[in-house]
This record gives sequence, C-alpha cells and structure tokens, in this order.
Amino acid sequence: MTAEVPIYDIVGVGFGPSNLALAIALAEHNAGSAAQGKPVTAHFLERQPRFGWHRGMLIDTATMQVSFLKDLVTMRNPTSKFSFLNYLHAAGRLVDFINHKNLFPLRVEFHDYFEWAAAKVDDVVSYGTEVVAIKPVYDGGEIAYFDVEASDGSSLRARNLVMGTGLRAQLPDGVTSGERVWHNSELLFRVEGLKNADPKRFVVVGAGQSAAEVAALLHDEFPRAEVCAVFARYGYSPADDSSFANRIFDPEAVDQFYRAGEPVKDRLMRYHGATNYSAVDIDLIDELYRRVYREKVLGVERLRLFNVSRPVEVTDAGTVTVESLTTGAQTVLDADAVVYATGYRPADPTPLLGELGPRCLRDDEGRLRVERDYRLVTEAPLRGGIYLQGGTEHTHGITSSLLSNTAVRVGEILQSVVDRRVVAAPAGELAVSAR
Repeated sequence: MTAEVPIYDIVGVGFGPSNLALAIALAEHNAGSAAQGKPVTAHFLERQPRFGWHRGMLIDTATMQVSFLKDLVTMRNPTSKFSFLNYLHAAGRLVDFINHKNLFPLRVEFHDYFEWAAAKVDDVVSYGTEVVAIKPVYDGGEIAYFDVEASDGSSLRARNLVMGTGLRAQLPDGVTSGERVWHNSELLFRVEGLKNADPKRFVVVGAGQSAAEVAALLHDEFPRAEVCAVFARYGYSPADDSSFANRIFDPEAVDQFYRAGEPVKDRLMRYHGATNYSAVDIDLIDELYRRVYREKVLGVERLRLFNVSRPVEVTDAGTVTVESLTTGAQTVLDADAVVYATGYRPADPTPLLGELGPRCLRDDEGRLRVERDYRLVTEAPLRGGIYLQGGTEHTHGITSSLLSNTAVRVGEILQSVVDRRVVAAPAGELAVSAR
C-alpha cells in the first residue's frame, strides 16, 4: 500500500527573508477572521541548518540601507506583533533605539530580528533539507499538484509552489573561487582563517557598497597589510537615497513598472540603478577618502585605489595584473587574497522544476514571463501556481530582490493563492494542517 503524501496549499522552496515574511503573513491570515475556518496550509524547506541571511557580510559596523519600517511586516500590517519595533521592545532596546534617532539599524541587529521572527514560525519550516526535485502530478490534462522531493528522502505535495531560492554569488567569466580568490559573500569566514597568516596585500575588485565595506574592514583588521581597491569608475559613487528617487521602491511603483512597455522599463532601470547598484553610502565614501588622504600625509599608503582600471589576469596563486583603462599601463600585484565584490544574480528556479522547466514561457530576451501576482506563466495548464520571490526585476522592477517591498509582495502572493484556491477539495485528497 502506498503511503499517503501530505498535501499543502503552499510549499515554499527556501526560507530566507522573503519566505519568512510569507510564513508570517500565513500565520496572521490563519489567526484572523479572513481564514473563516479554512486555514492556508504551508510548509517550507531550507537547506541551511538554521536561518541565515548573508552571514559572511554581517560586519558589526555595517548598517542597513533600508528603513527599519520596511521590515518583514509593517508595510503590509503596521499592527503586526512580528514588527522590528516589537522585536526591539522584546529585546529591551526600544527606548535606546528611539534615542538613537536613526532609521537604519545595524545589519547584525536586523539579522537578529530575522532570527527572532523565524523562531516564532519554526513549526512550518524544515531546516537542513534541500529540495532536489519537483514533479508535476496530473489530473487528466491538468497539473493538479507538485510533488516536492527533499534530500532526506521525504516528499511533500503542494497545490502551489513559492520559489524563494535567493541569490547566487557572481564572479566574472573565467574566474573561479579558490584558496586565494573568492567572493565577498565569504568575507567573515575567510578573515578568521587569515588572522594568523600575517597577510601583506589584499586586492578588492568592485565599486559598490560591498566592495567599499570589504576594503574598509580589511584595512582595519590587518594593519600591516596593503589593501588595493580596483574598479572601472573614477571613484566610488554615492547611493541615491533621496526621497523622490526612493519612490521607485514604493508598492505603487511595482504596478507602474509592470504595466510599462520595455523601453520605459529599460529607462527606469538606468535612471534609478544608483539607488542600489554599484553605489556606496556617502558616509563610507567620506571615511575611505579620509583614510587615503591621511596615509598620503603620513607617507605610508596602505589603502591604494586603482581607479579607471580592471584586472586583466588573476591566477589561483593570487597574482593580479591590473590594467589602466586610460593608458593601458599594467601593474602586477601579488596578493594573499583577491576578493571579488561583483554582486549576485537570482537563482534560476527552472532546473528544479524538472519537466516543467522547459514549459515555463519566456520573453524575446529569454527571461521568464511572470504575472502581476508573481506567478510563472507556463504552457502547461496549472490548477495552482508557481510563484517567484526574486528574479522578477525585469517584470516588477528594481525592488524584486530587495527588502523594500517584501512585506507587500508576500501579501499579494498569499491573496492570489486564497483567491485561486478551489473551495471544495477533490475527492480522495488528504487534507492536513500546517505542521
């Protein structure tokens, strides 16, 4: 006799901030009158052994670049008990935070908030469990369910999938990670291993916030080492966090962007890329300039900027050939570590979808087609939906992979699931509650 498989309204793949926010929205929905005795059942699978968000870049002096009000819930439900303010109250720091007069908490503090919130919904997540395959379950010619197979041999059946597979560290073509060459996402883990090695030189490639933070931290942590920052720009460019520019992150901006034609979308991304990409907080820029100038005065330059330049050759041994883009002159640097702060790319969810992957429709540029409610468009008829949390910048705008609109987005995904849910379950279906 075949064992019965539990069926959930939602199975979430990954449990980063986005799917954590969804789990909270589900908990609040099921506790409220909107559920009317018909809770939305869900379970999430996360390959990490515990909740974690960019742990390798949790520099203890770094602050968030988004207001604390754009936490997991407030933009969707300002009265939520899962808010950052309620976290501060529980931690005994609410008054201290108010007196701080700052909208931007420490990054380590916001991560602690995420962990605090995740602990309150840990009954709906299985950590240390990686999704290895997703298979469609047909009812006639229609896909009625998705069987989600995990690395531990377990299987869940879902009416809807929510793919929160996060971002992947991006290295330039031809560059591979190794003992001396790595991405900044590994920063804090690698720094610990270097403290007893007495390094003499670091090379940091990139011009964005992470690159500037890496350069500053290495300069602090290794006072006997030289830190060489290499980037194609003339200097670090300030992030545009002005009030009007920040409206690109408003919930209404998602509607406007989604409805716009491709030429308008392209222009908006170019106009407002400086709100997030290859841009640095002005306070950090000023601090790095102070360091460079002070060292010039003292005659010992440990922080060296190779601007308008690029690395043209990097060896596994850490030898970097830097070329000036204006003169073509080359400088060879022998480094103990070469750190690429070259950003991230959204994880492609389609390989996990197996036979469904090729049946996900794409636009003329090969990008996935996505409905306004974040559902993938497929040629296969689906009774439920496959929802994306991330990887929708081309359809929904710059906020897709950021925290700014997370609370609102998960509310829209949940509402879509509820609106599309079949009221009467098919005969023979095993109905279960969220565990």
